[in-house]
Amino acid sequence: MTLKQLEAFYWAAKLGTFAIAAQRLHVTQSSLSKRIAELESDLGQQLFDRTARRSMLTAAGEKLLDKAAAMLDLEREIRADSGPSRDELQGACRVGITELTATTWFPSLVARVERDFPLLTLEPQVGLSRLIENDVVRGELDVAILAGPVNRPELRGRAVADIEFIWTSAPVRLPHRTVLQTEHFEAHPVINNPHDSGLSATFESWANTHRIRIGKTIQCNSRAAIIALTIAGVGISFQPRRYVQPLLERGLLVPLESAAPLPRQPYNLVWRADDDRRIVEAIVALVQEEADFDADNLFWGN
Repeated sequence: MTLKQLEAFYWAAKLGTFAIAAQRLHVTQSSLSKRIAELESDLGQQLFDRTARRSMLTAAGEKLLDKAAAMLDLEREIRADSGPSRDELQGACRVGITELTATTWFPSLVARVERDFPLLTLEPQVGLSRLIENDVVRGELDVAILAGPVNRPELRGRAVADIEFIWTSAPVRLPHRTVLQTEHFEAHPVINNPHDSGLSATFESWANTHRIRIGKTIQCNSRAAIIALTIAGVGISFQPRRYVQPLLERGLLVPLESAAPLPRQPYNLVWRADDDRRIVEAIVALVQEEADFDADNLFWGN
């Protein structure tokens, strides 16, 4: 019996599939299956019911799960007591991010990791908040930075930002500092993310609270494309103030007011509540140090 075998068993049991467990441990599925088979052979018991679609534990597997968790916890404690080192963090960490993160501070985080932990690689996946949140729950991502609150018991979270959003328009559609009333939202298309976005959920809650009826919504899953459509005069959109400030200064967009102010948008770092690996702990600490949503957009700067 080895720790690698127990680790393979533990994550296959926790994540429900051998394929996702193999991704998390950065091994092939065949290697993970081999480790589990070797553990079963050593114990003389089947740990998984392989007739089920998901990795369902047998009674012997259920009995072993807590003991395997305790063994892995003890290993982490031993490594922590010996002190961190540059070589300790190695392998790949899969990070879910939104486009706002990807085009502001995330490249600086990657550069720091390459400098301080040369054996560690960050693998970003850009997507909408609710989709990358689901990927963290399933174990397909190790950590994620997403818009909106963290309400799922499977996840732990840390706040990393609280961002001001403003309404914007092309000057050809609405004048500078127009105060948006209900009739404006009925007359002008709102360009917004799909429902899988944390920002979309915030907007829908805001509109419902203030009984604002939207005449037409244009859905788009790209922040850059939403901004481009707004500049082209297709409709109005809400944007992070600091992020679009250079476009406001150049006159490509104009800021709008709203009778009911937009709420500030929280951004949170999340990871699985049962994931106590050193690599996740280190990335959580680094993100909290590096996350700066006031950083210039890399494509248009100040």
